[in-house]
Amino acid sequence: MYTAREQAFAEEVRAFVRSECSEDVRRKVFEAVAVTAQERLAWHKALHARGWAAPHWPAEHGGTGWSPVETYIFSETLAEEGAPDLGSFGLKMLGPTLMQYGTPEQKAYYLPRILSGEDIWCQGFSEPGAGSDLASLKTRAVLDGDHWVVNGQKMWTTMAHESNMMFALVRTDPDAPKPQMGISMLLIDLKTPGVDIRPIILLNGERTTNEVFFDNVRVPAENLVGEPHKGWTYSRVVLGNERLSIARIGLNRRQLARLKRIAAQQGLTTSPLFRARIAEASIELDALEAMATAMLDRARAGVAPGIEANMLKIKGSELQQRLTRLLVEAAGRSAAPFGPGAADPDRPWLARLFKSHFDTRVVSIYGGSNEIQRNIIAKSLGFGASR
Repeated sequence: MYTAREQAFAEEVRAFVRSECSEDVRRKVFEAVAVTAQERLAWHKALHARGWAAPHWPAEHGGTGWSPVETYIFSETLAEEGAPDLGSFGLKMLGPTLMQYGTPEQKAYYLPRILSGEDIWCQGFSEPGAGSDLASLKTRAVLDGDHWVVNGQKMWTTMAHESNMMFALVRTDPDAPKPQMGISMLLIDLKTPGVDIRPIILLNGERTTNEVFFDNVRVPAENLVGEPHKGWTYSRVVLGNERLSIARIGLNRRQLARLKRIAAQQGLTTSPLFRARIAEASIELDALEAMATAMLDRARAGVAPGIEANMLKIKGSELQQRLTRLLVEAAGRSAAPFGPGAADPDRPWLARLFKSHFDTRVVSIYGGSNEIQRNIIAKSLGFGASR
């Protein structure tokens, strides 16, 4: 139960969204229509002007200084009102990593540009043959004077075509005794000569991912994050923060509310079995929310994400899949784009329901497949170790 002050804060956030985020953009979010890069950037700038672009950042770097409860209320209110997601690569993944491992010069230059939306980042981790087995990556970087020369390929690079910067893992010591020990992290300007971004068109006809090729790309030596050959350590922080964002609690709340509404419209609330399945999803979402809030509190205190992030990623991604599956079952034949009920307010979204259902199949794969996450958790807890 929120206090009167917290409820007033939620209303302040709600009023801000309604005044600063256009109704057309919010309708797109509710109807599962892609928001353009320009629309997302406009919303980012509105949040930045208010000082709300990165509530999870420490106040000294431009964060809000909010409590975990306020941060949670903010996130939930944005989701309820249909505000578009700003994306996680810069604000949620790279930013906290630079705060922990970046040089003073990197922090002074890049953090304000991430905060304002001046730099849009993508993540250069996966490669052909190096997805969940990321330590087998082959993209090379060789130090040549005051530049690193990068050659290789990245795969499934989300939104690279809308980004101007990439944080990438590259192999800088091919002779390291363990593959994880020879990897470094570089900050790469995607306008540098030798960078070639090629689209990967998905089965739904959309472009969200890309191949990125590097042909003798020269990256200034000062763009190395932390120490050479320590990129694997830094990547664990990045991936931990990515797994926090994959849970998408706000989206799941919106999906759950829609599920309850559609189930009522279809008469499924009289079915004890279907009601029990909705209740089970609701309980899991409450548990997920509690875990995420606790992790947010620890992150604010400077504690790096541990295996709890892996757990959150598993449960959050599987809950997204469960909710879209339940929505398909609840909607049934009425999800067809024509026929009775075409004037229903959920109709535009229902016409894309099956696309949303299939899109969520991938969330248990990216950020490290759930099978790999379970192996990591088991090893961390001592299961499967040699005796």
